[in-house]
Amino acid sequence: MIQKHCFECGTALIEKELEEEGIVPYCPKCQQYRFPMYNVAVSMIVVDEETGKILLIQQYGKLSYILVAGYVNRGEAEEHAVVREVREETGLEVEHLRFNRTKFFEPSNTLMCNFTTFVKTAKALHINHEVDRCKWFTPQEARENIRPNSLAAEFLNAYLDEVGNKPMEM
Repeated sequence: MIQKHCFECGTALIEKELEEEGIVPYCPKCQQYRFPMYNVAVSMIVVDEETGKILLIQQYGKLSYILVAGYVNRGEAEEHAVVREVREETGLEVEHLRFNRTKFFEPSNTLMCNFTTFVKTAKALHINHEVDRCKWFTPQEARENIRPNSLAAEFLNAYLDEVGNKPMEM
């Protein structure tokens, strides 16, 4: 149980059986089931429409490459978060996007929602303070350079497997 206390009254939660749901956190004071809460984030495979290359970034002093990503703000649509995060971190404008898949990431209690974004203005790339370095890669180079055994690699490889190792054109 990740959530240990009731978000309304602060009472310690217990585990209790809920018909057709299984074991669910329960507040004995409020007498309410408290379904798990988690973060929502987006990660993006950023594709240059002109060259078909994929942008990977390095962050937080790490040398491995990952996808552009960020958290969804309260009340924000995922699609808006995608456009905002790409613009904030890279200065690029998303022309169109495609939803790929989701996966729950246990270490940060986050539902990760992956998208492919297509940009026409790759030359306008201007990273912000959140990104240490970035580089455009061919699809095969992106496969070879993404952080191994990461959620970013899982998303990228699944996408490239679906589109035959070259980015889908929209």
